[in-house]
Amino acid sequence: MQSRKIIFQQTAVVLVGQIVCVGAMLGIYALLGYYSGKVFLSGLVGLVLATLNFFFMAVSLTLAADRAVQQDVKGGKGLVKSSYAIRTIVMFVVLFLCAKSRHCNVIS
Repeated sequence: MQSRKIIFQQTAVVLVGQIVCVGAMLGIYALLGYYSGKVFLSGLVGLVLATLNFFFMAVSLTLAADRAVQQDVKGGKGLVKSSYAIRTIVMFVVLFLCAKSRHCNVIS
């Protein structure tokens, strides 16, 4: 229960950092005159994707640590490896679909 609270607190910190950085990126695009709906959507997708990636990484690492405490080190390693692979594939698919949809700015 305590680890769940810590995960949510750390995810909130990451979310705030992401909001600040995406806001700065959008501001720079606006100052340079390149701001558009595509840039905004790209920033939003990046913000959500990065935050969810961090959240699921923290959850999987916490579960792996719990397994290690129960002397199931192999199970913990497998969980971390599979979590990494799944998160990487999901991010690739989402970013690929955003690039192919032409509704997002690939650079932003």
